[in-house]
Order: sequence, then C-alpha cells, then structure tokens
Amino acid sequence: MSSYVDSLPFVCDSCTVTLRDVVALVWDGVAPFEFGVLCEAFGVDRTDNGVPLLDFAVCAPQPGPVRTTLGFSIDVPHGLERLEQADLIGVPAMRPADDLPDGVGDALRRAHARGARLVSVCSGSFALAAAGLLDGLEATTHWMYTDDLAARFPEVKVVPEVLYVDSGQIVTSAGTAAGIDACLHIWRQEYGAAVASAVARRMVVPPQRDGGQAQFIARAVPDCDAETLGPVLGWIAANLAEELDVESLAARSLMSPRTFARRFRAETGTTPHAWVTRQRVLRAEELLEQSDRPVEWIAREVGFGNAAALRHHFLKARGLSPQAYRQRFAC
Repeated sequence: MSSYVDSLPFVCDSCTVTLRDVVALVWDGVAPFEFGVLCEAFGVDRTDNGVPLLDFAVCAPQPGPVRTTLGFSIDVPHGLERLEQADLIGVPAMRPADDLPDGVGDALRRAHARGARLVSVCSGSFALAAAGLLDGLEATTHWMYTDDLAARFPEVKVVPEVLYVDSGQIVTSAGTAAGIDACLHIWRQEYGAAVASAVARRMVVPPQRDGGQAQFIARAVPDCDAETLGPVLGWIAANLAEELDVESLAARSLMSPRTFARRFRAETGTTPHAWVTRQRVLRAEELLEQSDRPVEWIAREVGFGNAAALRHHFLKARGLSPQAYRQRFAC
C-alpha cells in the first residue's frame, strides 16, 4: 500500500534499523543542488548531535569527473560496484530527456531486487522510471515534468503536485527543497522523530513537511492588513490538548470558519484537520521516544483523548502502534 503522506515505515518485523550505507548515484548532467541535498542529508557527520554516522559515498557509471548542469565537474571516486552494498541509493535531478548511461539500469534493478531502498530528487525519478522500477507504483517529480513523466512512462501512477511519494521501497520527491523533506522522512522512518529533528535543526529547515502537501502554494491575497496564520499555527502547536476544530480556530483568528479554512489551505497546502492531526502525531512520537508516560496519558496530552484514538491515528500515519514505535525508538 503506497501513500504520499507518511506511508508505512520500511522496516522488518523485528524493527531493526536498516539504514547504514548510503550512495548517491550521478552521471553527466547532474543538477548540483539536488546532488547537494543528498550529500547534506546523509553525508554530514552529526554524531555530536546524537545522529548516527552513515557510510556515505558517491558513485558514477565510471569513476572520474562528472559534469554538472552548471558546467563545473565533480570528481567521483567510485563506479557502479559501490551500489552493491548500499542500503539506500539516492538519484538526484538529471536532464529528463537523457537516456540512462550503460549499466545504470541493470545496477539499479539489481540493487532493488536485493532489497535496497531508493530515493529520487526532482527529475531523478525519470531514471528510476527508465529502469522499470516505478511501473505500477505511485511516484512524483517536479511539477514542470509530471506530464512528461506520465506520457513517457504510462505504467507509472504519477501523482502531480505533492512533495514526495513513499511507495515503500522507493521514495520519489518533487523539485529542489522537496528532496529535503523526503530525506527527513526517511531519517524519521529509520531512526525516529528525535534524530530526524536533529538533522533538520542542523540543516535549519522545518522538521518535515507532509508528503501530500502541495509543491507550490498560491497564497491568498489578504482582504485587509491582517496577519498570516503564523501566530495561530504556533498557538496550535503549543496547545494540542485543546479543542481545535475549525470553528474555534476561526474564532481565535477573527475569521469566519469558511474564510479560515480557505486561508489555511492557501497558506499551508492542507486542511486544518489534517495539519492538527499531523502535529498531534509528531508530538506523540516525541513523548513515546523521550518519556515513559503511559500511552493513555500521551493520548490526552496531545489531544487525541484516549489511547484508542491515538492508536488509530498512529497506525494510519506510521503503520505501527504507539507501543511498537516506543519499542523501536525509545531513548
């Protein structure tokens, strides 16, 4: 079952961590920013912040210089054989019209067949599609290229506009910064909320945006000089145990419920209910990891009311129960 809003964690039944070795795969025509996203997300030593150190490498069809879309080259030390030991393979943006270099498709298929996970950033999804790995799966790419992806690869279930799609073994993300969200999503699945938040803090980005959030948000022009929803979003995050229905939030924002709901979607790309539920799950994750409080207490603290409601939303968002999450990620 695939989902583009926090789908099932890609973990085994024994809940052992599977992410230790990460490889970025590049060739001529790689986009340097999207390549840098993979390097920054998985290649930086953040052990002083409690983040596990991963074995990160860069490979190409042949070792040596690889030319970027901006004209400069990067020196790549490894060939395709480096993919054979990778737990996660990242494919940054490439020129969508380019064919796969010799050997790349076979190498990706072998890695996928042995269980390696794959993540693409922006037009990197075209490489995964060309290798036949996205057939029958939901996937996304930069909004400028979604029609092209769908036309060239009709077996791929292209989901336009979302930030990223998690289909289990393969994660595809949209343009530029959406790749950061997808990488943080993988960190969270593998190591939990605290580690993902530590990575995000060092990168000075939000902990993680929903995968189903819109790639671009048409912010509504205010009817007057009213503030944006920033203050009320901060208040919600600090008061999750309160009644947070549209009517009460609209009253706090001095808007009608209809205007508030429309403004909320325009500014966040999602509905008030979905955003609040997301914040409650995130806070529950933190409490499950960092405290020994009973699940019933945590459910009330984050606004779900009782353990059954927390379990329902947690299973829907994370694919495992609060107790199973605690067993895996508790400090």
